[in-house]
Amino acid sequence: MKIIFAGTPEFAAVALKALHDAGHQIPLVLTQPDRPAGRGMQLQASPVKQFAQAHQIPVAQPVSLRLDGKYPEVAKEAHALLQATPHDVMVVAAYGLILPLSVLTIPPHGCLNIHGSLLPRWRGAAPIHRAIEAGDSETGITIMQMDQGLDTGPMLLIEKLAIDAGDSTGTLHDKMAQLGGKMIVEALRLLEQNALPSTPQPEAGVTYAAKISKEEAALDFSLPAEVLERKIRAFNPFPGAFAPFAGIHLKLWQAQAVSAVGTHAAGTVISADPHDGVIVACGSGALRFTELQKPGGKRLPAAEFLKAFPMQGGRFD
Repeated sequence: MKIIFAGTPEFAAVALKALHDAGHQIPLVLTQPDRPAGRGMQLQASPVKQFAQAHQIPVAQPVSLRLDGKYPEVAKEAHALLQATPHDVMVVAAYGLILPLSVLTIPPHGCLNIHGSLLPRWRGAAPIHRAIEAGDSETGITIMQMDQGLDTGPMLLIEKLAIDAGDSTGTLHDKMAQLGGKMIVEALRLLEQNALPSTPQPEAGVTYAAKISKEEAALDFSLPAEVLERKIRAFNPFPGAFAPFAGIHLKLWQAQAVSAVGTHAAGTVISADPHDGVIVACGSGALRFTELQKPGGKRLPAAEFLKAFPMQGGRFD
């Protein structure tokens, strides 16, 4: 099939590669404009753009597709490009721009979205983060037909994926990206055979995965250890859980909920041992931190971190 692909981050690049490897023709890729990144804040192409350029696929980077938005001329040019590009279907994965009805109706077979949750649970921007944060035992990929709503369209294919106890957003993202690539190839195979099923989303069980803010990653040690452990995994690798200690913000990358020994105020460092890690009292239970980071430093195992930054007897503010 001829596919216009719209996506931006690595999650989408994995799907684009799967479609390319499956032999589909991709006459055009849409992706977000280059953004400043890294310490030097140099403009950096998205993973999707990097893949497209490496495989000589034309790329467009409109800042908006809304004809009634802030950039109507840009949107008008993008519409004209889509209409002039022969294609059968548009595949969308973590694109980051709103697709108005005027775009959704251009492809003959509409727009198929690779969504990282078991819809209708976790509609919205951050389904992987929110599933881990909420303590869900499973998630998955839904291939859906896009409509004007926020992830409200009919479900075409669904496959579940267990969330392992040690999964972070980073590790779960990688597994889901591979699953999404496999499923969109299968969805297009069925579409070519006019055999792609379609099921309306149920009205019950709708939840929304709000966009992640950096402020959310601040740890409140008055909360139960199990809640904080999930937050740490959910915010790894972005934005990274943190808490103030001795006047600086420490990034806290890996931790396990453990039983607290004795009575300690929340935030108190119960012990800081190279072998056992840094154990901190919580509202209930305690957290054993095994990977930490100082501002400007590297992520380090607790044993290495404590050599230069002893924490015994301290307290998180």
